Amino acid sequence: MHFMTALRAAWQQRDSLLCVGLDPDPAKFPAHLQGRPDAILAFCTQIVDATADLVCCFKPQIAYFAAHRAEDQLEALIEHIHAAHPDTPVILDAKRGDIGSTAEQYAIEAFERFKADAITVNPYMGRDSVDPYLAWPDKGVILLCRTSNPGGSDLQFLEVDTPHGRMKLYEHVARTVADDWNASGNCALVVGATFPGEIARVRELVGHMPLLVPGIGAQGGDIAATLAAGRTTNGTGLMINSSRAVLYAGKGEDFAEAARRVAEDTRDAINGCR
Repeated sequence: MHFMTALRAAWQQRDSLLCVGLDPDPAKFPAHLQGRPDAILAFCTQIVDATADLVCCFKPQIAYFAAHRAEDQLEALIEHIHAAHPDTPVILDAKRGDIGSTAEQYAIEAFERFKADAITVNPYMGRDSVDPYLAWPDKGVILLCRTSNPGGSDLQFLEVDTPHGRMKLYEHVARTVADDWNASGNCALVVGATFPGEIARVRELVGHMPLLVPGIGAQGGDIAATLAAGRTTNGTGLMINSSRAVLYAGKGEDFAEAARRVAEDTRDAINGCR
């Protein structure tokens, strides 16, 4: 199924714009999982099973797996999501950025090895660094635009001359993706919840293109401001990510139940602003 088709179905059927980020840190796991060779898989699988009906997608961050030599557990986790929750798209958060044959290999890694439905990509090396991902028309290509970290302003907020006049670099990225790179309708953009004014500007530039919005919860982004700035006319258009606040809501053997409560509260808070 096309990533965008699955995402739109999840928005409607789950009545949810919540994306749960899977950033497993074994140092924060409950005591009963400490030391298990499959601890990362066990932790993430229980989070997924407890929250799948509340989310529009999951977003495993590859670094949290690779740092612990747990790529095999990432493969198993995505396989589990597809088998147990087949209508829930999976975004591999890898922020890849390279050119030519190297980018082709990263695309194969994401879509053939891990079987992700979408991947995050850094567009700042230009179109030829993104083409290998766009060559998979049914897969989502989610490009960094206005990131949630304070240092994002160092480059993304610079003013540049473009064919459409002078604008900020993140605005140029948004317009370029919407106008030139999205021929298969499989592109989305990353815009941080910490910058609601920029969310509104990106929405103005890209129409109904989906936005992946990190930065609520631990990073302090405001849900109401995010919805006001970024939702589309039908009340969707956003994948609002929460990671740590959901994953580490509980510290005991009932950690998955605690995660579900926070995920449900977050989904409801989002829906209250739609």
